[in-house]
Amino acid sequence: MPSAQNTQSVTAETRSVRLLAKAADAASIAPVIERRALSRAANEVLIEVKAAAVNPSDIKAATGLMPYAVFPRTSGRDYAGIVIDGPAGTIGREVFGSSGDLGIRRDGTHATHLAVEAEAVVEKPKNLSWEEAAGIGVPFVTAMEGFRRAGMPKKGETVLVLGVNGKVGQAATQIATWHGARVIGVVRRDEPYEGHTNSSVEVVDASATDLAPRVRELTDGKGADIVFNTVGDPYFQAAHKALALRGRQILISAIDRIVQFNILEFYRGQHTYVGIDSLGLSSIATGAVLRELGPGFASGHLKTFPIRPNAIYPLEDAKTAFVAVAGSSRDRVILRP
Repeated sequence: MPSAQNTQSVTAETRSVRLLAKAADAASIAPVIERRALSRAANEVLIEVKAAAVNPSDIKAATGLMPYAVFPRTSGRDYAGIVIDGPAGTIGREVFGSSGDLGIRRDGTHATHLAVEAEAVVEKPKNLSWEEAAGIGVPFVTAMEGFRRAGMPKKGETVLVLGVNGKVGQAATQIATWHGARVIGVVRRDEPYEGHTNSSVEVVDASATDLAPRVRELTDGKGADIVFNTVGDPYFQAAHKALALRGRQILISAIDRIVQFNILEFYRGQHTYVGIDSLGLSSIATGAVLRELGPGFASGHLKTFPIRPNAIYPLEDAKTAFVAVAGSSRDRVILRP
């Protein structure tokens, strides 16, 4: 519990999920629960964390796929909670947020308390639960930043979302249809679109049809104005061939890092490729992106991911949560201190 309300000396006794060293694989991740005292810096707020999401990037960092990740550290990038200490007017605010450096380069959100820059936190919509707010973070920030960089989709444009049922794919679909664009979603097996949308989503099963010609057929030969590629190289060539004149492809992931593409088609098509790495966004920059999304959640055009009760874990079960995410669980996995 925090001590008496002195804005420069409030200290919280914190329980946090600590990763002491790099693990060989997800099954070898060995988090421990550590108790320590935590207080804020002058430009920070101290938050009592009510919920924190587990992202695939947490697993990648823990298993050495991010060489800049530091050890030991507290994991976690996304959070929602109550400010218990901070600059004037901040105490008692219900907030949420995310970050590219929390949980990777510095101590993160998988804890009972978090100290983060005051500019980084965003007001939690009153209609959202703690778990729902904590689940917004990385997927919606990645999707929104992709559109911010590539150009926001607009009415009359077609957005092709590769990996449409993944969390970033669903977030991209919500944002695109919120802005009036048409969305064609791509899946790897016969299944419908699973997420919220503001208009119908046409789904293409890439295992049963040649993707680029099908997209051309659905767009009267034009192609997609924006391709949001959440999968990377397996769809790269098909995405390249599905782009309209002056089309933009957004890339956020890779399996094999090297791809080949036709440079002549690229420049004659006047295409643009945009790479997005949400890990490169500071807490403050991430907060700015989340604030742009706020009106969408307030209006109901954007909706949080459903949080299943069996996908919520206490801090002590952090390893089970990590293994679930590493196993490509479609649930939004949440830690609740």
